[in-house]
Amino acid sequence: MSTELFIALRYLFSLRRQAFISLISLFAVLGVCLGVASLIVVMGVMNGFSHDLREKILGVNAHIIVRSFANTIPEYRELAERLAVTPGVKTVSPFVYSEVMLSSDRGVKGIVLRGIDPATAGEALSLERDMIAGSLAELDAEGALPGVIVGRQLAENLGLHVGARVNLLSPMGERSAAGFTPKVKFFTVAGIFRTGMFEYDSSLGYVSMNSAQQLLGFDGDLATGIEVRLHDLERAPAVNEAIRKTLGYPFYSHTWMEMYGNLFAAMQLEKTAMFIILALIILVGSFSIVTTLVMLVMKKTRDIAVLMSLGMGAESIRKIFRLQGTIIGAAGTALGFALGIPAALLLRRYQFIDLPKNVYPVDTLPVRLEAFDLTLIGVASFLLCFLATIYPARKAASMNPVEALRYE
Repeated sequence: MSTELFIALRYLFSLRRQAFISLISLFAVLGVCLGVASLIVVMGVMNGFSHDLREKILGVNAHIIVRSFANTIPEYRELAERLAVTPGVKTVSPFVYSEVMLSSDRGVKGIVLRGIDPATAGEALSLERDMIAGSLAELDAEGALPGVIVGRQLAENLGLHVGARVNLLSPMGERSAAGFTPKVKFFTVAGIFRTGMFEYDSSLGYVSMNSAQQLLGFDGDLATGIEVRLHDLERAPAVNEAIRKTLGYPFYSHTWMEMYGNLFAAMQLEKTAMFIILALIILVGSFSIVTTLVMLVMKKTRDIAVLMSLGMGAESIRKIFRLQGTIIGAAGTALGFALGIPAALLLRRYQFIDLPKNVYPVDTLPVRLEAFDLTLIGVASFLLCFLATIYPARKAASMNPVEALRYE
């Protein structure tokens, strides 16, 4: 153990005989502790919210959407085969997209209807994992009526259950001399899904490709787009560029980053703002470290003068007080981690907080701890506490031992 560390520890342990300075040191430790714990919990919630929201959005929507300026794609099967061999592509699935009216005995609701291929949609979307009643395979099952899969919130609002009969009305179902006229088709509820996002669970429905084409009055086997799921969603821009070069006009494509980039950028900005705001709590704790060390320098004036008279240099004096402040900050940081990590894990495990379903896109408060954020919090806390020691340490080292001992 170095001389400076030995003296720094002696000074710290002697604080218990100086109640006022000891109390300020305790406040400094608690301030750093609360700041670190708050940062861990809040960053965990922000990460969890962002990750959960992204998983839900990209579960319902693929990583890349390919569409045509002609609105429909007649050769979508051949196009899907070309997309499937693109490097980085995991699976592809065609779809038909439209907005229709769904009615039951309990009421009417406008929904987004998506015609999907059950054989490929299970891999391209999270629909199969989100099913809470029925199954995706029921869309292709032979029966008197075609099947439709609806969200749980929509099912609750309209009193629907598996096997219930509903009507779907398309505003562009049949072409006539006067233009398009609405078309009504009967369906039976083949399944109910739950994503956890109110917007999707209350206004989204799935039918088979063939049923969607018939309801919308398509002239033949057409699709409105192709969903592409990647092995690595972060490589979406590079894969999308390759797809654009491969397909050319009249096709165009969008990545999930282009479609939802503003949302995730706003969430990242909120996370950064929350980090800065909560870091101020640690800054307040570091101010208490400054107070503690300044008062300790005043209390130990004679000791410092004696040490300098015995030959200890100014750098060693600075090191003594830097070590003291660093030890206080390290203790607060360690206690903050000991408090914040269990609190975040308990919040993730037991979900103490429920969110209003019609206000937030998720119904529970998600928590996700990431090693990078924990490291950043620890480094920031330690750095702020170290910076707080600079002024008191410099003040102690600049002391003139002759002047200090004159009145002792």
